[in-house]
This record gives sequence, structure tokens and C-alpha cells, in this order.
Amino acid sequence: MRPPPDQSTFQPEIQWFPRPILGIESSCDETAAAVLNRDGAVLSNVVSSQVTVHEKFGGVVPELAARAHLGTIDLVVNEALTTAQVSKRTLGAVAVTQGPGLAGALLVGVNYAKALSYGLGIPIIGVNHLRGHIASAWLADPTFPLSCIVLVVSGGHTHLYHHDADGRCMLLGRTRDDAAGEAFDKGAQMLGLEYPGGPAVDRVARSGDPRAISFPRFHRSKDSLEFSFSGLKTALLYKLREMDSQLQSRQIADLAAGYQEAIVQVLVAKAFAALKQSNLSALAVVGGVSANSRLRTVLSERAAREGISLSLPPLAYCTDNAAMIASAGRQLLMRGEQPNSDLDIRPTERFMTTVEENGPQSVSKKIKEKANS
Repeated sequence: MRPPPDQSTFQPEIQWFPRPILGIESSCDETAAAVLNRDGAVLSNVVSSQVTVHEKFGGVVPELAARAHLGTIDLVVNEALTTAQVSKRTLGAVAVTQGPGLAGALLVGVNYAKALSYGLGIPIIGVNHLRGHIASAWLADPTFPLSCIVLVVSGGHTHLYHHDADGRCMLLGRTRDDAAGEAFDKGAQMLGLEYPGGPAVDRVARSGDPRAISFPRFHRSKDSLEFSFSGLKTALLYKLREMDSQLQSRQIADLAAGYQEAIVQVLVAKAFAALKQSNLSALAVVGGVSANSRLRTVLSERAAREGISLSLPPLAYCTDNAAMIASAGRQLLMRGEQPNSDLDIRPTERFMTTVEENGPQSVSKKIKEKANS
């Protein structure tokens, strides 16, 4: 057992040695903690959901989210350590989400992680939430190719990345307005379904016909890798206005199925367009929306037809969790990223730069330029 740190000589940057790593995630409405062993295998992954806190409001209330994190974070961390059978004193580092996310929620996780780092004398590494989702692609399958396209689809993000063999990412395209998860939540509200909207639409759509009621698909231009779901949301609103309440009730499953199909087909089309433009044959789809059953089916069928290696993380790693944060933090430390005990929250932090579209060769050209820089 290591002795307690000498607080008078505590250094903001401590050298990291491969030992178990604790991950903490509190960017939105889930309080999560996980422990990975020195080789990156998941020993525990504990998530405390706030659905019951926010469902009456139809969305996340930031102040209530922060209060819920305060009340549960210590319990969640201790449960993760107990499940992993790991003592705090044997931890080698703590990784924590520092952004993007809700400021109050992020403060709870970051300050808790900083206190652990200080008290135990171990390094702390800040992790971008999107980088965490990307890291989840390799949690269940460490052999999945590193050179791949990654589609991040969650409540607040719809982003396409080129991930290279060194772990570096380049943003190829993203949504111009609502993220796919937001489109699901807003669609569910209009259909009178419960919160969260994604699982509710998925459940109801299973008994509907996706071809019965058509919805528009945004494609902007042939080679565009950008997304937009605001027009789809408006289309659903207009269709509902044209129906009386009885007709809406009879066609709720078909409406949900058609609406879901429009989201799914756009996500799949853009992801495979990015593969073609980048000359890659591996695709990872991560984030909360990657748990959608219809999306997983369409992706799996097309990947099988076209000979594409596909990573769809297990459902436990799709929604916000701390295993992905610990994994991303471990990757950063292994690549030589310096720990920083003075790290602060970054609620509006962006991850990488969008590639400007200059024609069908823009993606492959930019990738080559980046590799040569």
C-alpha cells in the first residue's frame, strides 16, 4: 500500500504508471464510474440514471441534474471500486469528462476527480466526451481496425470522424441543426411518447410499417457529409396537424416507424459515403443512438453486403458511461499526454475541425494533407 501523498510537495503533473484506472462521467443526466485494469479490460461499469428526475419535464433540467450528481457520485464511485475489487490506494490514475456538457454537472465530476487525485497522489486526465464515445468502439473488441470511420450519434451530437492508426481524429461532417438524438426526443414528444424519446420511438416503431408514411431525407448534395434533422421534425409536425386524434392514435406506430426510418437511412447513407470517400473498410458507430435496434439492423446488413468491418458497442457502452471515459483517458496517458491537476471544465468544448467541402475528393485530399503535415 502506498503512503498518503505529502500535500506540501504535491505536483500538478505526476508521471503515470500502468495500474487500474478510474473513469468518471457526469456531463449530462447520468452519474457513472468505471474501473479498467492495467491492460484496459473493464472491471466494473456503474451508471446511475436520472430519468425519473427529468421525465416529468420532457428533457434534462440542468440544475436538477447537477444536484442529482452531487447526491450520487460518491456512492457510484464506491460501487464501481467494490465491484472491480480494487482499492482506491491501488489506482494508477483517474480520468474524468471535462466537456462538452452541462456546466454544473461537469463541475461535480471534475471536482470529485480532482479531490481523489490530490488525496491519493495519482494523475488526473481530462477527457472530451466525444473522444470517450469514440474510445467505446474498442472496449468490447480491441482488435477492431484503428483506421476507420467513426459515426458519433447521441443526444447532443451527430458527427462523422476519420480515425487514423495513431488514434488521431479529423471531423468530416456534423449536423447543421438538431442531433439525431434530439430529433428522436422531439419526435417522441410530438407523438405523445414518454421520455427519453429514442427508446420510446424504437419500441413503438417495431409494430409499424416504415413505408406507410414517408418522411423527407436531408442530403444537401451528393458528396456532402453533413446532417440536418430540423426539416424532418417539421414534417412530422405538419403530418400530425393533418390528422385528427383518432387517426393519430391508429397510425402512431406507422408514424414512429417512418420517422425513425428517415433518421436511420440518413445516418447510414452518410456513414457509408464517408467510407467510400476515405477509401476505408471499417466503420464504428457509437453513442446513445447506436443502441437503436433499427439502426443496428440496417448497419449490420449493409456492412455484411459490402464487406465492411463494423463495430457496434454493446448496449452498456452506447449510452453515457464511464468505461469509455476511462478507456479514452488511458489511451491519452499511453500516448504521453501530460496529466494536469489544475484542469477545468469545458462545457462548450469542440472536438477537432470540420473539413470544408470542396468537391468529391475533399475528404481523401484533406486526409492526405493532414498525414503529410
